[in-house]
Amino acid sequence: MTMGETTIQVDHVSKVYRLYEKPRDRIKEAFSLSRKVYYKEHYALQDVSFSVCRGETVGIIGVNGAGKSTILKIITGVLNPTQGNVAVNGRISALLELGAGFNMEYTGIENVYLNGTMIGFSREEIDKKLDDILAFADIGDFVYQPVKTYSSGMFVRLAFAVAINIDPEILIVDEILAVGDVAFQQKSLSAVCLR
Repeated sequence: MTMGETTIQVDHVSKVYRLYEKPRDRIKEAFSLSRKVYYKEHYALQDVSFSVCRGETVGIIGVNGAGKSTILKIITGVLNPTQGNVAVNGRISALLELGAGFNMEYTGIENVYLNGTMIGFSREEIDKKLDDILAFADIGDFVYQPVKTYSSGMFVRLAFAVAINIDPEILIVDEILAVGDVAFQQKSLSAVCLR
């Protein structure tokens, strides 16, 4: 991949949700012979297009409900668009919401390996990165405890340490870093800016 090459291409993406007034309206609609519509359409995104090139840092800003998290989930493949296309060229690592990609019953170490494997790394590759991940997370012996016992700050430290130390070509971060303390937020921003 060369500098200036397009890594994310979003073309005319829309995401429409069906909003039902009552849960039973879904069932009524499913069995309706008259094809009566029991929902209102809500556009979380409507005809969004943009591209991101290698080496660029892009921020998506908007009011609550503007579709920021929705577009990030579509880019990472967590959600499918109702219309349009997204193309991603490169290994992607994403921190979208607290808990995504982690098994709460597993220890921190087990989750490092689980998450790394899900991203496409071999056990040997994760072994080589483990010391850097643990040093960046800086949660001490808690890494040997189930993550369900972690504070939200400890959890986000470990999740971010995994995401940043696997050398992603594309790193997508939603509001998850708002959970950490100020020192960790600064450390995280420095790590992102150095890549």
